[in-house]
Order: sequence, then structure tokens, then C-alpha cells
Amino acid sequence: VQLQAYGGGLVQTGSSLRLSCAASGGPFSVYGMGWFRQAPGIDREFVAAVSYNGGATSYKDAVKGRFTISRDNTKNTVYLQMNSLKPEDTAVYYCAAASVEGASAKTSHYRYWGQGTQVTVSS
Repeated sequence: VQLQAYGGGLVQTGSSLRLSCAASGGPFSVYGMGWFRQAPGIDREFVAAVSYNGGATSYKDAVKGRFTISRDNTKNTVYLQMNSLKPEDTAVYYCAAASVEGASAKTSHYRYWGQGTQVTVSS
């Protein structure tokens, strides 16, 4: 499975962005999908995940109520809608495809990774 993430950019505090991740080369609809992020000097961390059919989601506490993950299996695409962005959301965001069906927060459950897209939130 190949994953291509896009949609990042430079925005001001309080703005919104929508990240997209297009999948190809595999049966997209059987995998849970997730978004992770990595800021300079910090380990990659879980942000959000969605189950194979979109029926379940999970979020990092710090983004609950601001970020929404969704997927469109007809387009082989997963999205991350990010609202009320804060400077601490600045990071490279990665999408990943899991080897499980659920909305897992465990990095070890993710088998395929995209190349990342930069999100920068200015104060």
C-alpha cells in the first residue's frame, strides 16, 4: 500500500486545515487508518485513527473536539479536519495504514506509512 499525504501549510492560530491521504496499491477498505505527527525533537505521536469502515474513531486527548478523522472508501482517502489550530499542533503529519481493522492508537499496529506533510501554526 502506498500512501500520499497532502494539505499541510502555514496558518495562523485559530485557523483550519484539512489533510488528505490517498491510498493506492492495496485493499484500502480493510485497514484501520491513522494520523500521527512529529515535531522537532519529539517522538512521533498518535493523533487520530478511524476503523476500516469509519464506524469507530479515536483521538489524542489534546485534539479531541478540534480534529475530526474520516474516510471515504470509494475514494481510497482518509481525511483529518483540523480546526482551532494552535502553535503546539505544528509538526509533520503522517498518515498510516494499520494491520488491524480498528481505530488503533498503537504505532506498532501500523504497517504502511506516507511521506508526511508539514503543518505550521503561527502565533
